[in-house]
Amino acid sequence: MNPVDQIFIFISAIGAFNGIILSLYFFLLKKHRSVASVLLGVMLLAISMRVAVLVLLYTKPGQPDLYSQIGLSAGFLIGPAVYYFLRSSMLKPDKGIPGSWKLVWGILTGIVLIGGLLAPYQANPVAWTHAAMYIVYLQWSAFLIAGGILLKPVIIKFFKKTTLLNQTEKFRLLILAGNCIIYLLYLIPLYRIFPGLCFSGAVSFSFILYLTSFFYLHRAKMENILQINEGPGSGTKTGKRKIADTDVLNLTGKLEKAIREKALYKDPNLKLSDVAQKINIPGHQLSLLLNDNLGKSFSTYINEFRIDEACKLISLDSRLSFEAIGYEVGYNSKSTFYTAFRKIKETTPALYKESLPNTTDK
Repeated sequence: MNPVDQIFIFISAIGAFNGIILSLYFFLLKKHRSVASVLLGVMLLAISMRVAVLVLLYTKPGQPDLYSQIGLSAGFLIGPAVYYFLRSSMLKPDKGIPGSWKLVWGILTGIVLIGGLLAPYQANPVAWTHAAMYIVYLQWSAFLIAGGILLKPVIIKFFKKTTLLNQTEKFRLLILAGNCIIYLLYLIPLYRIFPGLCFSGAVSFSFILYLTSFFYLHRAKMENILQINEGPGSGTKTGKRKIADTDVLNLTGKLEKAIREKALYKDPNLKLSDVAQKINIPGHQLSLLLNDNLGKSFSTYINEFRIDEACKLISLDSRLSFEAIGYEVGYNSKSTFYTAFRKIKETTPALYKESLPNTTDK
């Protein structure tokens, strides 16, 4: 075994281990349990088992056929887990599991358990390595496509860049995109194209996916991403529920229009009550919209507009200093501007400028 293979095996094994631990975290942590968190745990566990079996069979050939059966069975559940996680993350916190979901998961579980018992891998190796494998990938692709259709508005919003994605939308898009990449890296070797890619690419990316998932779940409010219901009075200090989905779209549109057209973000002393007054809603309702429905604080929301405008100025007007740009977009000090820029763009204004094409240092 060459050093490169050893590195891939190590990364893959760590990825599988982290995925299993993280899935157990979602299963067992009662405080943050919801339909979405459970399905996210199922997704991570399924990917982890698929990776773990691949590592085991690669490092120790000649294992019982049961391990291959477990790996394929786990792959059969990845697609449904991704799709239903995305759907469940959009449910209201107090909404139970729809009956149709229980039926679908009952059928899927029955296929895995009953099908595995009646036609085990050991007795039907050809059927498992051909028909069953193609069924797994066909079903996986169908659910990923369904997930893409579900997130179509978010995908369009991401590519058009007319408005900024909130943390919840970013996380959903990350989960879908990550699984699409893993799917492709597993599918390509199936057709004998770059046969080593299945091992080196997909499992390595799965490890990155676990870490990224953990990062996002702790950077943003977990309750907002996973739609967690912690009982009456939870979610906000006042115990009020989220704004209805139909009202959210209307209010969000009015909010973004007011901030952009009137350039409210340029006011360094801008307060939540000022913005609420501009769009004719109570301050507490705007707070609910931002914190519970969009998953961000008022300061973060305004900073995103300010930094977005700052990036435009950096790319368009080389005569302005960074400090001047900071004052122009609404910051009353250079340090505040730099701190906000680094937090949102994860880089400094100078490095951001250097990354732009056809730009020179100030």
